[in-house]
Amino acid sequence: MHPILLQFGPVQIRYYGLMYVISILFALYIIKKETLRKGLGLSDDDVTNFVLSVVVGGIFGARIYYVIFNWDYYGRFVKEIPAIWHGGLAIHGGLIGGISMAYLYLKKHKVPFWKMADAVAPAIILGQSFGRFGNFMNGDAHGTPTDLPWGVVFPENSIAGNQFPGIPIHPVMLYEMVINLAIFVLLWLGIRKKGYKDGFVFSVYLVLYSIGRFFVESFRADSLMLGRFRTAQVISLLIVAIVTPLILRLRLWEKADL
Repeated sequence: MHPILLQFGPVQIRYYGLMYVISILFALYIIKKETLRKGLGLSDDDVTNFVLSVVVGGIFGARIYYVIFNWDYYGRFVKEIPAIWHGGLAIHGGLIGGISMAYLYLKKHKVPFWKMADAVAPAIILGQSFGRFGNFMNGDAHGTPTDLPWGVVFPENSIAGNQFPGIPIHPVMLYEMVINLAIFVLLWLGIRKKGYKDGFVFSVYLVLYSIGRFFVESFRADSLMLGRFRTAQVISLLIVAIVTPLILRLRLWEKADL
């Protein structure tokens, strides 16, 4: 594992950044396809502007969220705050920032929020899958030591290798990548075309990802903490506790009225 894919003199192509580019390209394809199928009336340029604005909001939210929960470090090393290439983006902060930006954009263009949310959900979880591969190559968002045969020893110049030099650890990035890919397959091939009520696909994404993240977080060595509790697990439980009753109360699994 190495964070740099190619280097030409001072110019570096890093896996982490490359995964963002790939995620954006797939998001553009998926969302353009879905908005056309749903008849949302957005042009290709509208979708491109939407995706880019959501990405910017997501990155900003993800970084601010991470910095807040690691202020003991960033308060002393302020110059490190914008250095996202060193790792340090939190998905829940990214969702807050991205959803906020999406809401503002869709309100301005008079596009139904929940219809668009369903169109976007497969792209989000697929992007998260690519992101976890970037984490794996970067050696961050890493796991705890393990004796299991698939434990991975990361290079000592990585964050994981520096914390656990020469010690096999859980490749939690790959655990989550596989879970995310399975959720993408379910959303894309299983339910997106079944005609469920608006918001169902996005709600399924939130619940399934939260369950998967709660499980994977148990093996993380670098969890953000809320007192004695892992923040991601607390947020995941809250999402499941809020969204599941909404699915049941609104009967989102039923077919939408035509």
